[in-house]
Order: sequence, then C-alpha cells, then structure tokens
Amino acid sequence: MSAATTRSRTPDRLCAEAVDLARAAAEEVAAPGIVGAHEGLISEGDRVVTHYFGCGEPGYRGWRWAVTVARASRAKIVTVDEAVLLPGPDALLAPEWVPWSERLRPGDMGPGDLLPTDAEDLRLEPGYSGEEEPPPNSVVSEEMADLVEAEDAEVTAGAPAAQPVVPARGTIAAIAEELGLRRARVLSRYGLHSAADRWEESFGAKTPMAQAAPASCMSCGFLARIGGSLGQAFGVCANEFSPADGHVVSLAYGCGGHSEAAVMPKPPQPPPPVIDETRVDPFPLRPSPDSGSVPATEDESSAELGHS
Repeated sequence: MSAATTRSRTPDRLCAEAVDLARAAAEEVAAPGIVGAHEGLISEGDRVVTHYFGCGEPGYRGWRWAVTVARASRAKIVTVDEAVLLPGPDALLAPEWVPWSERLRPGDMGPGDLLPTDAEDLRLEPGYSGEEEPPPNSVVSEEMADLVEAEDAEVTAGAPAAQPVVPARGTIAAIAEELGLRRARVLSRYGLHSAADRWEESFGAKTPMAQAAPASCMSCGFLARIGGSLGQAFGVCANEFSPADGHVVSLAYGCGGHSEAAVMPKPPQPPPPVIDETRVDPFPLRPSPDSGSVPATEDESSAELGHS
C-alpha cells in the first residue's frame, strides 16, 4: 500500500482528539511559549495520527512541531510516539551544502592557507623524465620525415647568387624576427631593474603570503617560465585559485596553492634547549698541576674554608 493511500484514510477519532496531549509533548521538548497554535493533523496509518503546531522560535519561520500519537488495538489510551521539529511548505531552510572544492573562488586564499591539489588535476601533467627520448641513432618519426621533405621541396635549384630574390629564411633579419629582436627599442638595464623591483615588491619573497607558504614558486607545477634575462628570477603564475594568478611572480615567492602542498613534508623542528639545574658542576679551588702548582685536596680545602 502506498503512502498516499495510507494518508488518505480517515484519522482515528481518539488520536485526533488528543490535541492537548500532543501540545504537552511538544512543550516538553520546546519549552513553554514556543509552541504555537494547532495547524492540523494527518493520518499516518491505523490508529496513528500526527498533530502539527506552529513554531515561535526566532529564526525558524515556517517550521512546525510534529507530534505523532498512537493507540493500540482495542485500547482507549492514546500515547505519544515522537515529537520533532520539521520544516513546513514555506519554511526558511539553509542552502544546499556544497563541497569546499566547488565553493572556492579565486582570491579566497590568504596567508598561511594550504590548497591541496588533486592527483588527477587536469591542469597538471607529469614533467619530462627522459624515458620517452629516442636513442641517438634511432630513425626519425614519420611526422619529421614529412616535414623534411616539405622543406626540401621549397628550396629552389641554383646558386644563391642566381636567385632573383634573397630568401627570407637564414638571413639575419629573419633570425632576429624569430627571436623577437626586431623592435625599434628594447628595455635597458635600468628598465629591467625597475620592473624587477616592482614585481619583487608585489609578489616577492618578503610578502606575508610568501612567508607563510610551504615552498617557493620555483618548485611549483603552476609556474610558467618566461624568456629573457628576467626569466632567471621571475615567472608567471597559472593557478586560478592563487592570489597571483596571471601575475609575474618571483621564483622565491610562494602561496598555499603550491602544486605539491598536500604531500610536502613539514620541516623538522629542533627540540627546545634543556638546562639541567639539578647537577653540580665541580670547580677546583686551586689551579691544576699543569699550571705549575698542586691543587688542594678535599681536606685542605675544607680547612681553608673553616679558617676563612
């Protein structure tokens, strides 16, 4: 029999009339003055009825006290089964719980916070280990062979002096353009130092975030290296949950979003110094024999102390 069929039955008369009994049970749980007016009843089954009362507790708008009463077969005494506080149709409920990994947003991390990285995180991949490197005398792949054939087909027959146009490939201008040097002006040494000072001040080793970090950015998988002379001391953070995401950071900078923060061991702490104040350190009253004089014996020392 379904629940809808069970609740459509006519309520038991004695259980339906036990409103005062149900109210007393609710007030015993909720304290007097909190239980409101009677808001109806439903039949839960044979000789089982649930009474509903309003809730006057602050912060529980729309909640109701539900007291279930029942009686045995052929018995005229109604007893209380249970009394609980349940939300009504328009009750004010807390939002649905969301895991912390889905609640976290960029910028939520503060100094000292640690963000464990999942082992299967799609943003990371294993680094180069050398296992897939082909041996020195191995045959090149098919892709490389096709590329070599395509480059050979583009070469025009004849001596370079006989070419109508100087080929772009191989010229100093082409190499400079490939290296990113074909610009009217580039940074001077002063400009490089000025930029390094600004970046070091914002995302450097002396910031509070870096002081509380478990490790530096140099060993983090989210660090994207940059070229040029500044790449020796700086990189770009690619962790969306880090406060430095998208910023140029010092290699000595760090935050709790380090890629290995979950498995990084803590540095060992040295034991506190122990001072033994119960041991007596011997101290001679006279110089040792090495200094040219004989130290006093215990009896002589006692005698001298007595005369003094």
